[in-house]
Amino acid sequence: QVQLVESGGGSVPPGGSLRLSCAASGSQYSTYYMGWFRQAPGKEREAVAGVYPYGTLTLYADSVKGRFTISRDNAKNTMYLQMNSLKPDDTAMYYCAAARSWAGRWDRSGSYDYWGQGTQVTVSS
Repeated sequence: QVQLVESGGGSVPPGGSLRLSCAASGSQYSTYYMGWFRQAPGKEREAVAGVYPYGTLTLYADSVKGRFTISRDNAKNTMYLQMNSLKPDDTAMYYCAAARSWAGRWDRSGSYDYWGQGTQVTVSS
């Protein structure tokens, strides 16, 4: 069992930056595949980034490549999402998620077993 709590959301102007955190409690956090998803009003939840258990591989949606960086610190049971060059289209509720296995699909919400409650990111001038 893993409990996830996101933080770090807020409101920034276009071009700004934010760093989201996802704190995990529970056993064997380091064995979980982790991901960030987002959902804007009226839209489906979409994958943003994923990271292997020991951070050896990171994956990104095309829409955020080169702007967002996912990382994790297993000693602190925490995952991060550094978001730079933010755009209004990045406005959404951001969720972190944990999976025992991606089963080959890091970008599918059904691959994940545990979810946080979300943190709001708003990009607006």
